[in-house]
Amino acid sequence: MMRSLFSGVSGLKNHQTRMDVIGNNISNVNTTGFKSSRVNFEDSLSQTLTAASQASGTTGGTNPKQIGLGSKISAIDVNFKDGSVQSTGINTDLCLSGNALFVVKQGNQTFYTRNGAFNFDAEGNLVNAEGLYVQGYMNASATEHNSINTNGATSSIQIRAGKTMPSSATKKADYINNLNATAPTITAISATDSDGNQTTGLNTVTVGGTSSYIAAVLTMSDGTTQTVTSGTYNKNNSIPLSTTVKVYDSLGSAHVVPITVEKTAANTWSARLAQATIKEEDGSITTLTMPNAEIKFKETGAFDSGSASLTLAYSNGNGAAGQTVAITFDKLTQYANSSTINAEADGYASGTLDTVTIDESGTVVGTYTNGVLRKEAQIAVAQFTNAPGLTKKGNSLYVESNNSGTPNIGTAGGFGATITASALEMSNVDVAEEFSNMIITQRGFQSNSKIITVSDEMLENLINMKR
Repeated sequence: MMRSLFSGVSGLKNHQTRMDVIGNNISNVNTTGFKSSRVNFEDSLSQTLTAASQASGTTGGTNPKQIGLGSKISAIDVNFKDGSVQSTGINTDLCLSGNALFVVKQGNQTFYTRNGAFNFDAEGNLVNAEGLYVQGYMNASATEHNSINTNGATSSIQIRAGKTMPSSATKKADYINNLNATAPTITAISATDSDGNQTTGLNTVTVGGTSSYIAAVLTMSDGTTQTVTSGTYNKNNSIPLSTTVKVYDSLGSAHVVPITVEKTAANTWSARLAQATIKEEDGSITTLTMPNAEIKFKETGAFDSGSASLTLAYSNGNGAAGQTVAITFDKLTQYANSSTINAEADGYASGTLDTVTIDESGTVVGTYTNGVLRKEAQIAVAQFTNAPGLTKKGNSLYVESNNSGTPNIGTAGGFGATITASALEMSNVDVAEEFSNMIITQRGFQSNSKIITVSDEMLENLINMKR
């Protein structure tokens, strides 16, 4: 008779524990990054009245006769499935999806969390709501802005407001896009001077500037004519395309170098300086030197050969060091289409950090006043073989346990996880499921309490038999 009492008591305790877990789940239905838990029951020890017997020649075998001694809790599991993504519009909020956790530190102690509600403190540290430092990989290079070394140790992410970027002198310029293979060429040139006199049959002409010619009429191979009032033109060549290359010197000052490109023969073009000097806004003079560059294309329209070396010398107190810029044309094509040639050069002026954003890969990107985007840091994440084995420490934090495995630290992309910027992960608690479990738990609790009541009544009847 006493066995049923103990079974009922164990059932009451276990269902109360289950209700505690359900209550905690529902309490955290709006907790960022919260992972719900569940209680698993299993039967306890069983008392054997008769052991199983083996079949003989005259009788068959018999099963054991056992009486269970109630239930017990086998496990309280944490459900690490992803929660829904909730957009917040705050660019330091991060929603992490997949098998990974953010890494934060307090002193020498490391914690792990799915709560990505981060912000920058007064010292420029990226921290969570409790002020724990978010861990990642900092960009330690002063010149490399597009990549971060993620093979080393992690550190606290710190990006101070007002951070400056030194200028970088231009070393290379690349011409890109297309040159028109069917560009018409000049078949005849006539020019008019300031006195109204006209000269015909010219092979080359310079119009405007210090030239005596104020205008020229160009007859083109397609039968059209064009009147021009400035520039240099050569018979049998196309009309020059005017381009510019923006060059930054060692002090970060910009200089716009004019370069013209014209077709000189089939599949052959020439690039040359449009002028030998530039008068800058501060009155200084920049002297330009560049031999004419011959650009050749294959019959397929692909680039064949050609390059240029542009030298800039500064005078009149500019103070910058002279420099040489390598100009390449290998990204050009020559197809029967419009000319869209353009020059892209490296180098930039100095700048100050303007804004900071975090992209979908967890990269912290700084935008500077000089227009340069710099990857400042990379958010680190940790992956565990058994994430449900982590120990909860409160404040949405976990620590490593004996059964979680050791953390593998890396980037979200490297672990197949994804980061959604300007969003947070909602709790993965399913309220409908929790309410259903609550009803089942309540019935289980009532049933076990009934076992105790009935057992008590039976004991009472047994005692009353003496009367």
